Amino acid sequence: MPSPEPVQMPTPSMPLKPVRTLAVTGGKGGVGKSSVSVNLGIALADLGRRALLLDADLGLANVDVLLGLSPRRTLADLVAGRCGLEDVLVEGPGGLLIVPAASGRRHMAELRPAEHAGLVHMFDELQRELDVMLIDTAAGITDSVLTFCQAAQDTLVVVCDEPASITDAYALIKVLCRERGVDRVQVVANMVRGASEGRALYDKLARVCERFIGDVSLNYLGAVPQCDWLRMSVQRQQAVVRAYPGSPSARALVEIARRAARWQAPPAPRGHVEFFVERMLRQGAPA
Repeated sequence: MPSPEPVQMPTPSMPLKPVRTLAVTGGKGGVGKSSVSVNLGIALADLGRRALLLDADLGLANVDVLLGLSPRRTLADLVAGRCGLEDVLVEGPGGLLIVPAASGRRHMAELRPAEHAGLVHMFDELQRELDVMLIDTAAGITDSVLTFCQAAQDTLVVVCDEPASITDAYALIKVLCRERGVDRVQVVANMVRGASEGRALYDKLARVCERFIGDVSLNYLGAVPQCDWLRMSVQRQQAVVRAYPGSPSARALVEIARRAARWQAPPAPRGHVEFFVERMLRQGAPA
């Protein structure tokens, strides 16, 4: 039998395809943002997309905890210069690549704006063919959150049906629009009692944004119902789309992933921070 053709790895002189980048965020903590990020990433990988998940909650990282992983290196090691980006990568379920961050490292949570930009530039060395990049940000309106949302092509805001979540989601969208020029936001209603409640929650947020912001377009990606299977998967440190694929929450998350998978990667950056420098959003041209 003829020997298989060797896999040709990209080199700095070989252009890499542009990558769809999606920042997953929330106005407040406790809305299930990281759970959505993890399950969405694995569901995309299961759909055949080459996906990478960056844990960008720099001070209180938990993607590795949600999946029961024990990474040897984290973003803290990368920032400190103790290793390269490839040394930090961990392979999760379905082949999802994960860049874990460190938890309980206050200096990571207190990086200055210039250091956030430097962290973004570190990804220029990543020579992997990818289709989609998910960024699980921290909650709130810190510079870290705003920078990662501004850098990605799309921002996904996770919101729950409680007054504080809705108010904080509106505040986040307002700041992103007015201070960072973000004019398009995806919305996922999480931990709802059904599809109608999820749609009503989105409509409530959209009405407020339309009335008081105006210059931002909201798109409803779907709703994730609260169910015992989701709670049990968290306790087992597994993604619900893998542990209980037939559960209501898993089916909803897979459907959201299918919608996201139909997005086409743009040919050029949208005019804000160039995420991953020339690597990700321009055709991989060397800097």
